Amino acid sequence: MKLQQLRYLNEIARQKLNLSKAAGVLHTSQPGISRQIQLLEQELGVEIFTRNGKRLTHITPPGLAILETAQRMLQDADNLKKIGKEFSDRESGTLIIATTHTQARYALPAVIKRFIGRYPKIKLTLRQGSPIEIATWVSSGKADLAIATEAIELFDELVMLPCYEWNRCIVVPPRHPLLLLRELTLEAIAEHPIVTYDFAFTGRSKINQAFEARGLKPNVVLTAIDADVIKTYVEIGLGVGILAKMAFDPVRDKKLRAIDAAHLFEPSTTRIGISRNSYIRHYIYDFIEMFAPHLDTETVKKALTKHVSAEYKQQTR
Repeated sequence: MKLQQLRYLNEIARQKLNLSKAAGVLHTSQPGISRQIQLLEQELGVEIFTRNGKRLTHITPPGLAILETAQRMLQDADNLKKIGKEFSDRESGTLIIATTHTQARYALPAVIKRFIGRYPKIKLTLRQGSPIEIATWVSSGKADLAIATEAIELFDELVMLPCYEWNRCIVVPPRHPLLLLRELTLEAIAEHPIVTYDFAFTGRSKINQAFEARGLKPNVVLTAIDADVIKTYVEIGLGVGILAKMAFDPVRDKKLRAIDAAHLFEPSTTRIGISRNSYIRHYIYDFIEMFAPHLDTETVKKALTKHVSAEYKQQTR
């Protein structure tokens, strides 16, 4: 059994049994992958896949168990490399952060500048996506940290650490009638077309819940994944914007006005998600503390240890 065979197996599963796509990702040939999987099946004495001719159609029940173990072994192999680097070269390495546009644009710049100043030899990468994509990248080992507000709590593979709470504001052009109100209400907002986040992003469910609780059906004319896009369309008069308060900068957004809406919506919590099976290098602990000072190294280690212990107890019941 070779690690390369396990990598082939994992990639075939990731590509939904498409051998051509798996071969392309792995920069090898389709016949070569097929041959290695057949050798692995022969060694283990079971079929991992059912086939229709040369096409893979399903993963067999024993194949699912083998795949799960193979993924753990690949994660452990990656952890061994990280442990080696941790003690042989503490000043270099990589940090891949998976996050949303709002976090990357408004919450992270100062932290990243500070981090790079402390660790100039660390190669830092930001991968932006939807909360589901972000959580998937971290759980699959394609990123080290997930920073998002929604969806990452749906992934059991991740240990989630709360960072900070935030709420929303309403953005409108100057002289908009909402600016004249003594107190902003959901009813008043619902009288205007609304531009806000896409359903999968940045606390959108809190917005929906607030309107539904009052029996209101707002006219959402445009959704976007990017707060800057939302503000652009508010500027041209398409509607009233609802976005994270952190995404409004009065210096940069001179053509808009913001109205605090924290009293109308439940606050959202931004969290950091870490794969429970990953080895965390020292500079990753430092980054987490820079982003959320209450999450020092000892606190994060305790959270990870507690999670692993709870998982072990559940498995041994």
